[in-house]
Amino acid sequence: MSYYRWNKRVTELRCLRCNRNEPVGLFPKGCPQCLEQGFPVSLKVAYDEEQVPSLDQTKRGMMRYRDWLPYRTFPTLGEGGTPLVELPRLAEEHGIQTLWIKNEWQNPTGSHKDRMSPLIVAHAVETEKESIVVSSSGNAGVSVASYGAAAGIKCVVITTEQIHPVWEKAIRLTGAELVKVTNPHRRWKVAEELVKKGAYSATNYLNPPVGSDCYGIQGYKTLAFEIIEDLRESMPTAILLPCPRGDLLWGVAQGFLEAKQVGWIQDIPRLFAVEPFPRLSAVSKASDCQKHYEGNATQVPSIGGNTVTYQAWWALQQTRGKAVVASGSEATPSQEKWGRHGLFLESSSAIVWTALQKLREKGEIREQDRVLLVATSHGYKGT
Repeated sequence: MSYYRWNKRVTELRCLRCNRNEPVGLFPKGCPQCLEQGFPVSLKVAYDEEQVPSLDQTKRGMMRYRDWLPYRTFPTLGEGGTPLVELPRLAEEHGIQTLWIKNEWQNPTGSHKDRMSPLIVAHAVETEKESIVVSSSGNAGVSVASYGAAAGIKCVVITTEQIHPVWEKAIRLTGAELVKVTNPHRRWKVAEELVKKGAYSATNYLNPPVGSDCYGIQGYKTLAFEIIEDLRESMPTAILLPCPRGDLLWGVAQGFLEAKQVGWIQDIPRLFAVEPFPRLSAVSKASDCQKHYEGNATQVPSIGGNTVTYQAWWALQQTRGKAVVASGSEATPSQEKWGRHGLFLESSSAIVWTALQKLREKGEIREQDRVLLVATSHGYKGT
């Protein structure tokens, strides 16, 4: 029995690196050919380019863009359609033409992850999986568990002992199983074992990693589409967003690329990936994505980890973008700055403030730039 409608525009899956096509199916390890070469790379969902997608003017939020997504229907809690707010005082303080913030923390479970989870859950249900497994420090676990509960499918969240009590309570209330392990990399081993037993993998479990579920990441394109609809007459020239392994970064980049392909926009904003220590900023060539990078992210756990992904590097290449370091020690001062402007952001979101300041000082962001900051999560979860 089919619960969710597949988008017939989908033709195949395509490797970001070698461009090899694969049939629509389950590829939690990414491109098989690249993996054989020891190079984990994500697959992207490819669509029939002769069928021009359109907006569903009768819908709001993510459903408005279902022509662009792998599923035309999916479990929904009201995700998407988040406010985009202009900040003239902050623009003046940073010496730039215009500054906006995109409040992704106003999604149903309080983060941008709610754009990914509906499509993950839809595909898990439609491929007749009995459970979904997700490795998470908090936001993704809460989101996938909530959407899993809405669709009636079991969810297993693999986390560490350091998970915040608020996140833990939110996950347990959905009925999801919570498994705590000793360290982040141990999460991947546990997740892999569950996938071998038949669970649907929502997030990566390889090391070096690929991105999260390729169907789910398609949901992040809708963030780009909303920006285009809201600001088409005065599009941002630069967008800053927090970046762990690049799911959001890649999804937003893909959204702008597809919008340009159909003539919706002429120019793509530069994307700046904000990270707590040099990871992506240390990558000068594709093979560097296989390395490990040591640093401290204890104060910004949502964007922690010592690995990078090819998808993140690819997204920066496609958008003429760049990675910028804003350390965890700068998170609290950044939160205080945001608080003075009425916003309480999670530490991992707040550091986009510091990143913007650094880019201005280096001349990467100029006076005439129109800048948009993505606030991925609020601070009421205790971080």
